Amino acid sequence: MGLLSTIISKVFGSKAPAPATPSEAPAASASTPVDVVAVAEAVIVPVEPIDVTAYLDGLAAASKEKLGWKTSIVDLMKLVGMESSLSDRKELAKELNYTGDMSDSAAMNIWLHKQVLQQIAKHGGKLPPELLD
Repeated sequence: MGLLSTIISKVFGSKAPAPATPSEAPAASASTPVDVVAVAEAVIVPVEPIDVTAYLDGLAAASKEKLGWKTSIVDLMKLVGMESSLSDRKELAKELNYTGDMSDSAAMNIWLHKQVLQQIAKHGGKLPPELLD
């Protein structure tokens, strides 16, 4: 499971369905070399939209730290109980196909935050439009 899938699973909590089993992954065709075939990660889509803002605000209110998940990828990752180190954020950036300079962590963090929120929304999370722009 990649970091994005982990974040989405943690945000949706118990309302997220189980990931697809390996038997549900696409099979390689006879003409596709085995070393080129990629196993697709399971996509988690909740049955009904989840009010992500309410859920994450609730987690933030219960946290001993003041975590600004609405503006910070580091705080969002911490809030859902994940490691938010630079190396983990770089791994997430690679997973999301970030093409910017990874040594510019501020720019990368802004991009990551936006992409992660957009992916959460894409997978059934309700977020206000101002967080998705």
